[in-house]
Order: sequence, then C-alpha cells, then structure tokens
Amino acid sequence: MIAGIGIDVTDIRRVVAAVERNQHFIQRILTEDEIKQLAKLSDKRKYEFISGRFSAKEAYSKAFGSGLGSQVRFHDLCIVNNDEGKPVFTKQPFDGNAFVSISHTDDIVVTQVILENRG
Repeated sequence: MIAGIGIDVTDIRRVVAAVERNQHFIQRILTEDEIKQLAKLSDKRKYEFISGRFSAKEAYSKAFGSGLGSQVRFHDLCIVNNDEGKPVFTKQPFDGNAFVSISHTDDIVVTQVILENRG
C-alpha cells in the first residue's frame, strides 16, 4: 500500500550557482557514498547528479510528509546507482520501501519518490 508520493522540480542552474558560491554545499547535500559516485563523473554530469540527489531528497521529504529539516535531513537519505545504473535508496528513515525516479533535461531535473508500506 502506498504511504506517500512526493515530486520535485529543480533548476540545475540554481544548483550550479550554489556549488560555485560555496563548495560546502556538496557536503551538506550528499552522503559519503554519493560523493564517491560523484567523483567518477564528468563536470556536466556532476551537476546533473548533485541536482538529481537534491531534488530526490526534497521529493522524499514530501512523500514522508515532513519536509526537509524537521524529521528528515539530507544525510538521513542516501541514493546511489546500482550496478544497472538505477538510482536506489540505500539509507532512508521510512519503515518500508522507497522508490525513486530521476529525470533531467539540460536545464531542469524532475524527481518522484513513492513510499510503500511493507507487507
């Protein structure tokens, strides 16, 4: 049974600007495992990756029903690509299944998260 659905749209240029203003932005948003995957990417793909993870974590917080900061923080969530390249949650506070979809153009990224009760 679906427990929550969240969607988010993020302007990639805003994320680029945030990173250029403050390199700490990356460490604030991404976990160590996500940063390891980020290090393997080209410059253009890095910004898509950061934007996608930022957006997916926003979408997760909406599905969770709390928004970011109160019950869910950026580092409470980890999304890495599996061997097939599919993004999957490897860390999340919901006691059930969490599914994520990330898609982008040159300018925007859109993400959706579905939380499903176990059983």
